[in-house]
Amino acid sequence: MKVRCSNLEQTKALAKQVVATFIPGPQATLVGLYGNLGAGKTTFTQSVAEALGVTETVTSPTFIIEKIYKLDHATFDHLIHIDAYRLDREEELVNLGWKEIISNPKNLIFLEWPEKVSGILPTQIQKIVFTVVDETTRDIEVV
Repeated sequence: MKVRCSNLEQTKALAKQVVATFIPGPQATLVGLYGNLGAGKTTFTQSVAEALGVTETVTSPTFIIEKIYKLDHATFDHLIHIDAYRLDREEELVNLGWKEIISNPKNLIFLEWPEKVSGILPTQIQKIVFTVVDETTRDIEVV
């Protein structure tokens, strides 16, 4: 599914629609966010957090790498937002407790820059690709 979003309301609507499709499995639900800097990955994650009822401010975890939000949700206990942009080695993510995080089926993980840590990712990953069309418009493809 590929959607062109020209404003925040459209992005929020798509995020809500995508969240509704998640079905937990034997481990965490992992969503890889692919796209260049400024393509809308964090904005989309903020929209997902809003759809899941997160009331605190959701910002990019670029410098702290990982943020965990507690959820009052029937399916998931935590939204975990990880930004691998600054990681040089996959072991850096492992040192943040990756094995424990990914093994918990009550975790919903949104991972920006998954290509930086692809060697430790499970085969089951939902991919969302962001493409900049112009200053305000993004193509968002759920693969």
